[in-house]
Amino acid sequence: MKVIIFGATGMVGQGALRESLLAADVEQVLAVGRRPTGVRHPKLREVTLTDFADLTPIEDELRGYDACFYCLGVSSVGLDEAAYRRISYDYPVAAAHKLAELNPAMTFIYVSGAGTKPDSRQMWARVKGRTEVEVIKTFRNGYGFRPGFIQPTHGATSKTGLYRVGYTLTAPLIPLLNRIAPKYVTSTDRLGQAMLRAARTGFATHIVENADLR
Repeated sequence: MKVIIFGATGMVGQGALRESLLAADVEQVLAVGRRPTGVRHPKLREVTLTDFADLTPIEDELRGYDACFYCLGVSSVGLDEAAYRRISYDYPVAAAHKLAELNPAMTFIYVSGAGTKPDSRQMWARVKGRTEVEVIKTFRNGYGFRPGFIQPTHGATSKTGLYRVGYTLTAPLIPLLNRIAPKYVTSTDRLGQAMLRAARTGFATHIVENADLR
């Protein structure tokens, strides 16, 4: 299996990259990002892209893949809807359309979040919900993954300072959360493993909630 990961330097992407490189049935991983991951591995290839709305410059690099794990994202804090929509809708939809043209049978996973809903009053949930709809419409094997609280594992870290502080403060509570509210908690390694499971055997539904990502 050959896998493309968008956003492999982010916290979720780091988990997806680690699990993909560890998987015996993954022969090649292509990381697409603005900067190198810093990871060295014989399975890993990397390409950089400046404008994620236009994948034409790297089109030849994207052929022949079985799955795409789209982990690229940004916090909505401080962004208006137009700016947030460009990153959380325009970019993943551009990737989905180009990859569907090049690899129509591939599995495409878009990581959104718990509470995502196309008609939500919350801007971030509405934008990501519409992205899910487009991904599922574009790919027969398209999925929207909706993780809840994500525990960073195996050295995965968020690029957002506020999130890093939050994870540090809540770390002592994670064992308790896993006991009393397991369906709301997952981890970067479990999320990466769930992506691989979707690529191997699929899920029963195109929208995959946190309880199924454990």
